[in-house]
Amino acid sequence: MMITFKLRSLTFFVFIAFSIWCSSLLEPCDARKGGKQYWRQNKGASASALRKEQKGYGGNHQRHQAGPRVSTTPSRGDNYITPEETAAKLQKNSGGNSNVFNVLDYGAKGDGKADDTKAFETAWAAACKVPASTINVPSGSVFLVKPISFSGPNCEANIVFQLDGKIIAPTSSGDWGSGLLQWLEFTKLKGISIKGKGVIDGQGSVWWSDSPTTYNIPADQTYSSSQDTVIESDSGKMPSTKPTALRFYGSDGVSVTGITLQNSPQTHLKFDACTNVQVSDISISSPGDSPNTDGIHLQNSQDVVIFGTSIACGDDCISIQTGCSNIYVHNVNCGPGHGVSIVGLGKDNTRACVSNVTVRDVKMHNTLTGVRIKTWQGGSGSVQNIMFSNIQVSEVATPIMIDQFYCDKSKCQNETSAVAVSGVNYVNIQGTYTTKPVHFACSDSLPCTGVSLDTIQLKSVDEGKQLYGPFCWEAYGELKTSTVPEIDCLKKGKPYSSSTGAQSESSDSC
Repeated sequence: MMITFKLRSLTFFVFIAFSIWCSSLLEPCDARKGGKQYWRQNKGASASALRKEQKGYGGNHQRHQAGPRVSTTPSRGDNYITPEETAAKLQKNSGGNSNVFNVLDYGAKGDGKADDTKAFETAWAAACKVPASTINVPSGSVFLVKPISFSGPNCEANIVFQLDGKIIAPTSSGDWGSGLLQWLEFTKLKGISIKGKGVIDGQGSVWWSDSPTTYNIPADQTYSSSQDTVIESDSGKMPSTKPTALRFYGSDGVSVTGITLQNSPQTHLKFDACTNVQVSDISISSPGDSPNTDGIHLQNSQDVVIFGTSIACGDDCISIQTGCSNIYVHNVNCGPGHGVSIVGLGKDNTRACVSNVTVRDVKMHNTLTGVRIKTWQGGSGSVQNIMFSNIQVSEVATPIMIDQFYCDKSKCQNETSAVAVSGVNYVNIQGTYTTKPVHFACSDSLPCTGVSLDTIQLKSVDEGKQLYGPFCWEAYGELKTSTVPEIDCLKKGKPYSSSTGAQSESSDSC
C-alpha cells in the first residue's frame, strides 16, 4: 500500500514538472498584459523593420502599456529577448550602424509628391540624441520637404547629414505662409556636417517669375531668428520675401561637402554667426538673371574656408558681409554672377567690420565684377587686410572695384562718414574685361589707403572698341609693378588731414 502511494505521488510530480517545461517552450512571456511580446527575430528580419519595431515611427523610445501591470519581473522562456538584446541585434543587422537614421525608416516616401517633412523632423529628433549620429537621405529618391529647422542647442555633437538623394522645395504659396527667411535651417549646433552627392533644389523659378511688388529682404540683411515673417503677398502669388535655401546659424564646426545646391529662391547657402566653417567640392547653380541668388553668403562669421567649388548664379558668387574675419577662399570657379564681393557695409549708418580676407586662385567668367569692395555712405567701421591674388578673369565687366558710394536708389544723400578701407592688395589679376579694368571710388572724407597693385594684366575683350580706362578717386597706395593698362590715377603715399596738415590714417572703429 505504501509503495503504491509513493509511486502515484512520484508520477504526479513528474507530470507537473513536465507540464511546466512544455509550457515554457510553447507560450510567450508577457511583461505586461496586452503588452509587447519579444521573440527572437528570424535571421531574415531586415534592419529597417527592426528599427521601426524598436524605436517606433514617432521616434519615441518609451513603450506604453496597454493594460495593468501583472509582474515586475516577467517569467522568461528560452525564446524571450529583452529590449536591450533587440537593440544589440538591430546594431548587428545594420552592420554596427545603430547611430544611422534613414529618413525612409521614419515614414518618408521619397516620391517627390508626398510631404516628407514630418519624417525628416522625426529622424532628426532621434539622431539629435545620439553623439556622432548620421541622418541618411538615400539616393534614388526625391523628398518634398517644407520649411524646416534642424535645431540645437541640446543636440549631441558631430551629427552628419548624409545627403545622397534629392530634396525639393514646395512650389505652392500656401506652404510658405506670409513669408519665411529660409527653407532648410541648421541652428545652434556643435559639429554639423552635410555631405554626399545629393541635390538641394529650391525650385526658385516660381519665385523669380512672380516679381512681387511688396517688400523684399536683401541677401545682406542680418536676422537672428528663424521665425521672422513679413508682409503677406497677394493672393495666388508667392510671398514677397524669398527664402535662403540652406542656412546655418549660431553653429561651430560646420562642414558642407560634395553636394549640389540649385535654383534657390534667393541666396543658396548662408552662414550667420558661425565659426570654424569649411565648404568644399560643392556646386551651386541658378540662371544668371535670377534675382538676388547669391551663391555663398557670410555674415558675422569667423574662420571660414571655401575651396574646390563651382558657382553660377544671379548675384555674388561669394558675398562677405559685416562681422566676418579670417576668411580664406581659394580654387573657386565663378560665373555667371557678380564675382567675389565684400558688400553691404555701413547701410543705414551702421558700423561694419571685416578683416583678414584672402581670395586666391579663382577663375571668373562672364561676371559683373571680379573682386569687389562695396560700402554705403554714412557708415562706420573698417575693411582691412584684404588680399586678392591669382585671379583669372574672362569677359568680366569690371575686374577690380572699390565703391564707397554704393546706392540702390535713383539718388542717395551724400554723407561725410564712411567705412574705412585700408590694406587692400591686388596681385596677379589677369584676363579680359568688357567695361572698365579698374574702378576705385573712395570717400572724400575718408579715402582708401594702403592699396597695392602688383602684376595687373587686363585687356579689353574687344581691343578695337574704345572702352573706359582705369578710374580712381581718393585712392592712395602703391604700384609695385607696371600694369596693363597703365594705372596712373592711384595716388602715392597717404592722404593729408585738412585739420592737422599731416598725413592721416584711415580710422578704425572696430
